[in-house]
Amino acid sequence: MDELTAPEGFLLRPWLPDDVPALLRAFASAGMSRQTDRRVSDRAGALAWIADRTRERGARTGYSWAVVGEEGVALGCVAVNAVNYAHDTGWVSYWTTEAARGRGVAPAGVRALARWAFGGLGLYRLELGHRTDNPASCRVAVRSGFAPEGIDRAKLRYGRVRYDVERHARLADDDVNFD
Repeated sequence: MDELTAPEGFLLRPWLPDDVPALLRAFASAGMSRQTDRRVSDRAGALAWIADRTRERGARTGYSWAVVGEEGVALGCVAVNAVNYAHDTGWVSYWTTEAARGRGVAPAGVRALARWAFGGLGLYRLELGHRTDNPASCRVAVRSGFAPEGIDRAKLRYGRVRYDVERHARLADDDVNFD
């Protein structure tokens, strides 16, 4: 469970202290800082973020993976959190550094994560959501085999503005898993 590979040539592995520069680049973008409840703006904050991901993995409540390219640099993150073993469900999230956007990093990572979650964790249902004004995230969800299921009205709040979220899901027995 230490590493996963995506057929597209990306490696998924747990986050390491060497990933601090990639984390700082990712969290420096305005979009990322707006969407997270936690600021990561220095080395200590990045190391704390990595330590939290390690604790979640140890507690079996969440699994975050760095998506790494050929050069060995973390290009993004894919995760399954809110793992519920009573219902065999999990919540998927993803992000990429600005330099990695449009290179297929997120869809490749999410597809590899889903295969692992259905097989390695034995989950049955994976969900994810994106703001309805974020078509790039919607493309990632669809390219990753997640079917749209509906709109959660005013689900997210950033500052004083509320956003609708489109929810997607992928099931262990969906046809996409057998292609």
